Amino acid sequence: MKVTIIGAGIMGATFAILAKELAPELDVTILERLDRAGAGNSWAFNNAGTGHEANCELNYTPVDEEVISVEKALKIHAQFNVAKQFWAYLVNKGAIKEPTSFINQTKHCTIVSEPSIEELKLRFKEMSAHHFFEHMRYSEDFDEIKSWIPFTMEGRARHEKMAATVIETGTDVNFGALTELMADYANQLGVKIEYGVHVKRVHRSPAGSWLVETQTRGAPVQHRADVLFVGAGGGAFPILKKSHLPFARRFTGFPVGGRFLQARITPEQADQYRAKTYGKAEVGAPPMSVPHLDLRVADGQHYLLFGPFASFKPVLEKGRGFVDYVRAMRLHDIPGLLNVALEHFPLVKYLISETFKGDRSMLAALDKFAPGLSKKFDWKPVEAGQRVQIIKDGDLQMGTEIIVSSDKTYGTILGASPGASVSPEVMLRALQQLMPAIADGDDAKTKLKAMFPEDNLDTLINNPERYREVRDAANNSLGIISKLSG
Repeated sequence: MKVTIIGAGIMGATFAILAKELAPELDVTILERLDRAGAGNSWAFNNAGTGHEANCELNYTPVDEEVISVEKALKIHAQFNVAKQFWAYLVNKGAIKEPTSFINQTKHCTIVSEPSIEELKLRFKEMSAHHFFEHMRYSEDFDEIKSWIPFTMEGRARHEKMAATVIETGTDVNFGALTELMADYANQLGVKIEYGVHVKRVHRSPAGSWLVETQTRGAPVQHRADVLFVGAGGGAFPILKKSHLPFARRFTGFPVGGRFLQARITPEQADQYRAKTYGKAEVGAPPMSVPHLDLRVADGQHYLLFGPFASFKPVLEKGRGFVDYVRAMRLHDIPGLLNVALEHFPLVKYLISETFKGDRSMLAALDKFAPGLSKKFDWKPVEAGQRVQIIKDGDLQMGTEIIVSSDKTYGTILGASPGASVSPEVMLRALQQLMPAIADGDDAKTKLKAMFPEDNLDTLINNPERYREVRDAANNSLGIISKLSG
């Protein structure tokens, strides 16, 4: 069976490894528009890189009249635990030699000012009661908070009332580096990766296979696939439109750009901070605007990132133009876009205003979050990757969605967040839906158990002992030190 994957990002590379591990006889090819794996939205500075565990992001625990919902946080945390199991498998197998080449232990913190202290206290009470977050700590003591996240507190007046939580076993993940390592391993398994391939359209042949028409380094080339999986980020939307599958009309893309302030720091300064600190979005601002100050590690260098500063940029992928976005549109997409513009006018207004925010305003936002920090380091604005949110049946949706054709020959993933952090769990589900037969045999089940000792999210959520067992085993392989033990 010939399987073609479009996109050599974290999703495509993960899908390819899972497929070849479970069914080595498969003929698997990845087609990538760029010149190397992981150079798009998976690249180090094109995504948040948090290693989303829902430890510190307030938008994953919404509050409604003193009632806090933790269901989304539990699911995301469980999904990331599944991801760590898979990455630990790659490390244990020797496919990845050194886990610090892509994952580094980093405190996950949340900090709020006086108006939101009761909300954070409620969040801490609800979350720390669950075994996922049993080691979360809470403080309103200035010096203790400063010991966790000094750069956010050094220039702040001691009388300013603040509250914070911390989890010591969070991570920073360089998904670009991880994708490159996984692409090398996929090659060893026999996966072919072709770079510089721009997919123009896909369609069914009279015999039922998929024909992928491409421009490959300036020349037209056609590929044939029995099964086609599209993991091309925002580029998945126009490919879906051109597939002529009946459900394609239900989906269109809502692009959102972003920028960060970036400062290079020394290893000593990184050791002093070593945290990701999330705050609270301004009143009326969308969840994607939650400010955070993150330590990032890339190519052996240490950086601080602050943002995000969103922007409205009608392109599907970083490096592609407005014309590509227009060509991807269909007349039936226009009502959905207009509906989103009307129903989510504050979001549209916010995106447009953020687009024109200059360096001075960005540095002022940084100083509001961490007084005086704009002068401590040399900051420069950097453009992040391009998110494309889902508009489904006219409604804007957050999150990711797996879509599989009824004949199980075409699969794709749409949406943006939490994205890379949960890629192994999402790609496992996509593979099970698209090619269920390859996971049915005894050998495949044994291999699955090796890659994912516990992939059942409900078990992880509801069985503390099992969760702690697989968590601690994965952490040990990945070099995440937990004084933990439950």
